[in-house]
Amino acid sequence: MSRRMFSRTSIRTNRRTRALRAAAPIAILALALTACGGSDSGGKSADKPKQASSDSTPKGDNPEGGETESGSMKAGESITVPFKENEPKITYEIAAQKVDLSTEAEAKKIANDPKNAKGLIAAIAHVKFTNKSGGVVESSPDVGRATEIYADGAPASLVLMAAEDAPGCDRTTDIENWQAGQSYTICRTYMVPANAKEIEVRWSDQGGTTYSWAFAAK
Repeated sequence: MSRRMFSRTSIRTNRRTRALRAAAPIAILALALTACGGSDSGGKSADKPKQASSDSTPKGDNPEGGETESGSMKAGESITVPFKENEPKITYEIAAQKVDLSTEAEAKKIANDPKNAKGLIAAIAHVKFTNKSGGVVESSPDVGRATEIYADGAPASLVLMAAEDAPGCDRTTDIENWQAGQSYTICRTYMVPANAKEIEVRWSDQGGTTYSWAFAAK
């Protein structure tokens, strides 16, 4: 972040310098708190996302995403958006299909530290991605990494290194030569409170727009 400096007089310059030095610890603390988000996206999930509609083409001034706000979509409803992989910009059709919920006992086996799984269950988001156009994804697509889960409006914690080969899921490391017309279901595992009432699957495009699908937690 850049700051414009004004130097009309030496007195104003000295005052501004002292103010900036005093504000530095506050800025560092704010950055540290932001970095404590539940996903692997550098804490971005803690911010309030821009909600997008389920129209087939994103709206707004940003060609990568839209500024239109609306409620959550239902399971299976799809969006069609561009996403840049390593080289080609692929147009994907994306739809959250379902969320599988574990028991608390199962969550302890999945968690990196069973002690941290008390009162939590694992939620596995199944999101179907279809390559509509734009080229061939050679291997290990990144598009699935933009999936997050929220429980009752709060960001859930990503389970790092969780297996992607749950029933009905495709491992990203096994995806190669992904051509137009082909679909894969890429899953992500998060920990959510066992008493959560609503689960949201969210996917964010590279323009900053977030799309969401609502699921009842049972």
